[in-house]
Amino acid sequence: MTRLILLLSALFLAPAAATAGPSGVGPAAIDCPASAGRGTRCVSGQDANGAWYVAAIPPNWNRRLVVHAHGGPRTGDPEASDPLEDLDRFSVMVRHGYAWIGSTYRRGGYGVRMAAEDTDNSRRIFWSLYGRPERTLLHGQSWGGNVAAKASELYAGSAEAGWNYDGVLITNGVVSGGTRAYGFRADLRAVYQYYCANHPAPDEPAYPLWQGLPLDSRMTRAELRRRIETCTGVDRPAARRTADQAARLRDILAVTGVAEAQLVSHMTWATFLFQDLVQRRLGGRNPFDNSTTVYSGSADDAALNAGVQRFMADPEGVAMLAHDADLSGQISRPTLTVHARHDPTVNVGAEALYAATVAAAGQSEWLVQVITEEADHSKLSDATYMTALDALEGWIDRGLAPDPAGFQGRCEGLWARQGPCLFAAP
Repeated sequence: MTRLILLLSALFLAPAAATAGPSGVGPAAIDCPASAGRGTRCVSGQDANGAWYVAAIPPNWNRRLVVHAHGGPRTGDPEASDPLEDLDRFSVMVRHGYAWIGSTYRRGGYGVRMAAEDTDNSRRIFWSLYGRPERTLLHGQSWGGNVAAKASELYAGSAEAGWNYDGVLITNGVVSGGTRAYGFRADLRAVYQYYCANHPAPDEPAYPLWQGLPLDSRMTRAELRRRIETCTGVDRPAARRTADQAARLRDILAVTGVAEAQLVSHMTWATFLFQDLVQRRLGGRNPFDNSTTVYSGSADDAALNAGVQRFMADPEGVAMLAHDADLSGQISRPTLTVHARHDPTVNVGAEALYAATVAAAGQSEWLVQVITEEADHSKLSDATYMTALDALEGWIDRGLAPDPAGFQGRCEGLWARQGPCLFAAP
């Protein structure tokens, strides 16, 4: 166990000295996105671990703070301007009086505990710059939902020492935890290679598909897309695909359940994110397993199951990923999750897994989950965000969990001007 803990520290948490000096950079005033509203002040800086942050304070600040955990994970080196994209996406919160802060995290690549620590550090920075707000809310989007849920478990505080967060909002979150979130992409790599045999290509060194890529690979995203297009014709109109391309694409999608429009993006994650996760964070250990998977839905399931590449998970790799990214369900603050029913990137079924995890921990009183009839992953309706914040605030104020059945009416009555109200009936 001691050896495993040391490995986790070395692989998932990059030393602060590797990315920044002890004092960081800033803060300095910067221009806000126009979407944040006239009169909003923004500052940017870098913390001692190397994570860049952007904070926004509107002229009508309601003394509430939203601490944002972004999705991804982004695999490139963090840049000072990166949080501006997140601020723009969620600027409706700022326009309605909420201060906002978001962090890049100290490095690119996988690491939920690292990102949770950096997210909470951005809260500390805001409090040190502007004083403690009357209320602090934690928001996680996509993979940032995993980060926010982990941060809530680790950094929420306590009644005795004081609460750091008053409530948690998670939207389209990867709340199933790391060991259950990416297996379908490992299946995709195996199924894709069975039909296409070009990733790796026959003239390239073979490697286990669960590795994503060899650590020294120079493959680009453009090259990966070219290979997928060559095999499946996914980037051209259906009428222009060859019969072989159409057949391969049909079988890949039918077996994996991936939507055509998301094939390239899921393959990108299963290539470059897997390379980072497995090679850099897990020390080459495999957390994925398809050794007993029975694939179905193709034109010839028997041939597929006989010919697909098989792999078995390394228990130590699974344990390392679980420690970093799985959730305990030990939440202690009002937590509201919102998920689009037709989310093409993170299946809505993750919500049931999270509910079961929280229930097993005996903490279901702190969790409310609602579904919307939306189909975008990265951006929900502004009315969705504001209704969710309003309901979460009411829960905190009154100590009474909101009824999911009332969200549509709450949206139509208060927030319909912000966009369509699309909450589903429970």
